[in-house]
Amino acid sequence: MEILKKVITGIFLGMFTLSAHAQDYNRIIEAFQQSYLKEASGDYSKAVTEIKNVYDKDSYEINIRLGWLTYSAGLFTESIAYYNKAISLMPYSVEARFGLALPSSAMGNWSVVIAQYEKILEINPNNSVANHRLGLIYYGRDNFEKAEKYFEKVVNLYPFDYDGLIMLAWTKLKLNKLRESKILFYKSLMHTPGGSSALEGLELLK
Repeated sequence: MEILKKVITGIFLGMFTLSAHAQDYNRIIEAFQQSYLKEASGDYSKAVTEIKNVYDKDSYEINIRLGWLTYSAGLFTESIAYYNKAISLMPYSVEARFGLALPSSAMGNWSVVIAQYEKILEINPNNSVANHRLGLIYYGRDNFEKAEKYFEKVVNLYPFDYDGLIMLAWTKLKLNKLRESKILFYKSLMHTPGGSSALEGLELLK
């Protein structure tokens, strides 16, 4: 009889725990829903408040959501803190590192941005977005040798992607690799006939 009582008590406590967890999740889901509605109306401050009302420092989802909302609200330092917390919780998260790059670039912290893209490529070497963005950064710095490496990776992964083709074409031109540049400009025009950037590049090659 005593054993039966313990079993029944254990079942009851288990059901109570499940019910409590369900209530917690329901509160969080409702807070997320309200935050999406506030965000859609452009009220980022209230969207942030909705999530902060259910804040849990150990929740990846809550921290990454707050990272995005505070970034959207222009609270870049706060956003960086939330994204860093999300990364500490899920170190292999690519999305959190892309997120961290947003407020970091807005604040001009390009060393942080580059470090995040490089870490993403450690985790996923074929990530075309990280490769493309690193290529753009180095192209903007006139470091065309480094830019070429990243743009070539993008074009190898997506051989008929316009953005990759046109940036690799311009990079080859800057490196005086004229034949390769010309071919890439023509391939760009196959994707986007009449593309002004490709036509401009071909005009320079005449």
